[in-house]
Amino acid sequence: MVNRKVLAACCAALLTLGLAACSSDSGTAAGGDDKKVSVTLIIKTQGTSFFKKMADGATKASQELGVNLTVAAGKVDGDEDTQIQAIENAVSRGDQGILITPNGPGVFDAIAKARDAGVKVIALDTVPDPASLVDTTYATDNFEAGRLVGEWTAKKLDGKDATIALLDLFGDKVLSVDYDRDQGFLTGMGIDVADPKVNGDEAKTGTYTGGKGGKYTIVGNLPTEGTEDGGRTSTETLLSKNPNINVIYGINEPASYGGYQALKAAGKTDGLITVSIDGACDGVNYVKDGILQATAQQYPLKMAEQGVQAIHDLVVNGTQPKSDEGKDFVSTGVSLVTEEPMDGVTSINTAEGRKDCF
Repeated sequence: MVNRKVLAACCAALLTLGLAACSSDSGTAAGGDDKKVSVTLIIKTQGTSFFKKMADGATKASQELGVNLTVAAGKVDGDEDTQIQAIENAVSRGDQGILITPNGPGVFDAIAKARDAGVKVIALDTVPDPASLVDTTYATDNFEAGRLVGEWTAKKLDGKDATIALLDLFGDKVLSVDYDRDQGFLTGMGIDVADPKVNGDEAKTGTYTGGKGGKYTIVGNLPTEGTEDGGRTSTETLLSKNPNINVIYGINEPASYGGYQALKAAGKTDGLITVSIDGACDGVNYVKDGILQATAQQYPLKMAEQGVQAIHDLVVNGTQPKSDEGKDFVSTGVSLVTEEPMDGVTSINTAEGRKDCF
């Protein structure tokens, strides 16, 4: 059996190469089956702690189950071409399973071809549209994550007017993680959304009904690519349209932090509410320090561990994973992290959040 620490170090080193691959030959499958299960995990990028934690979880689970694991990654978030190559490599190698966090709809044809070739495919983190493209998905309930931070924000406003900057992920492609979080946030605020799969088509002014209720203005939705620089630049653009922004929603904590920095540079952080989604250790610390007021924490280690187990069972026993009732994925949990709990909104504090951060 390959030492887990050695394998993890190998994965970390190889991930720096862009399209990374590391493999463990860890013995026979569970139940005494001599057939080894070979699986490729294809993450969005190696550049974030979220996906590093996911790779750690997959490595740990594969060692325990006797799965041969290869890890691959896009060069950057949104890099579809490198993911397509990784899918094709997995099929050529004869892998029986693929776990993937899709970088965009551009990879969907390659996923369909892999399944046509008999490869089992499970998505992690991001539910593809349609969800039936894969055998199942293990993911955060991203709509619920957005709803939690939106509900908390409405209560925090305490009836004040909300002038909102929405910092989304992409402007040139549509991913469920993007619209689910954005539309969940607005729903939690008590703002009517038009098409729940379209960001930016809701009324730009009106009344929010969450908390004590009040008036709202949406200054705009701009893409950030999930980066601090993107969050800062997009917020600067929105500030030029309306200098009275007092609520920042960000697709993730780097984007929200960038938004906060733009408001700080403009001298406009007094009374600012900045919320986000992810629950990385940096993000939890931002909440502790008052840079963010709340974030919704997700659990990539659990996603990967459950995903490897599911694809192992699917290949070895034909056990088809079941989605949660009323959903097209298996939820791996979400918790709101804040130091300012609000009545009626379940939350944990930053000390608890640090136990499972990444």
